[in-house]
Amino acid sequence: MATVCALALTVALLLPLTQPRSEDTGTATAGQGMTRVAQAKAADCENPQDQSLAPSGGSGGTPAVDAIKARKDRRLIVGVDTNSYRWGYLDPNNPSGELEGFDIDLVHRIAEDILGDRDAVQFKAIPTSRRIEAVQQGEVDMVVRTMTISCSRIKDVAFSAPYFVTGQQILAPKMSAITGYDKSLAGKKVCSAQGSTAYENLEEGRKNGDLPDSTDIRTTVPNQLDCLVKLQLGEVDAVVTDGALAASQAAQDPAVELKGGLFTDEYYGVAMKRGSDDLVRQVNRTLEDYIEDGGWKASYEKWLHPTMDQGDKESASATPPEARYK
Repeated sequence: MATVCALALTVALLLPLTQPRSEDTGTATAGQGMTRVAQAKAADCENPQDQSLAPSGGSGGTPAVDAIKARKDRRLIVGVDTNSYRWGYLDPNNPSGELEGFDIDLVHRIAEDILGDRDAVQFKAIPTSRRIEAVQQGEVDMVVRTMTISCSRIKDVAFSAPYFVTGQQILAPKMSAITGYDKSLAGKKVCSAQGSTAYENLEEGRKNGDLPDSTDIRTTVPNQLDCLVKLQLGEVDAVVTDGALAASQAAQDPAVELKGGLFTDEYYGVAMKRGSDDLVRQVNRTLEDYIEDGGWKASYEKWLHPTMDQGDKESASATPPEARYK
């Protein structure tokens, strides 16, 4: 555990150098039948994952895409995570020194479809707390970073159709008496990332009684991995994050495990600036083709199958979510 802790601390410390300024068995599953916590919703918002634009293919203009193609440095600028194991991370054992993971594969495919070159990408490490800001301020063309589509966020950024579905879950030490998102969190300190749906759900849980009043949810961090470090150091008792991320973290550290089942639905989308409709439609075209030609499944098998599926039991996350457009 000490080795893993040191590695996590090292990654967390390296991150600023690149910044611009599953169910009871431990398998994350998603879909029908899970207990859900109501996410923060606007009065006029329902099923935010179904609010994206239909894929490109018509005769409309493409100003956002044309602007990317016209750059002197002809690369797609994408905000990503660089410390989420199997999603977007730097493997110290990979001599190429390149980012890799499930989200990174998707970025390469988007770049290939827009620019004809899968490597025409400038990656920018963006912390959880700055994802929306980075898009709004034009620091990046898009964020591909395990970002949940939510009613509050679609007011601030435009999302693609969902490309992954999971749910939130509790991560805690194996020896802990915590059993999940329930009364066993009474008197416990719980960590979540700033600006995350995890923190929104913890607040909602306190309000509606799903969480005991004595649960301490004040510990928040800029990057979700920082919660794992705090858990390893004994500074918090549990972490709330998406089950897919928690499964990868449990694979890194054998002293922690997923507790209880998923208690939300989380649909990941690619975030872009509001008004860049042609770019949104292009990304949705890429997603449809990526799923249809088997690229999505191949990436899942390579990166996420080892941590999310158990034997013959396949996680519901192994199936890409069906796209529905407004």
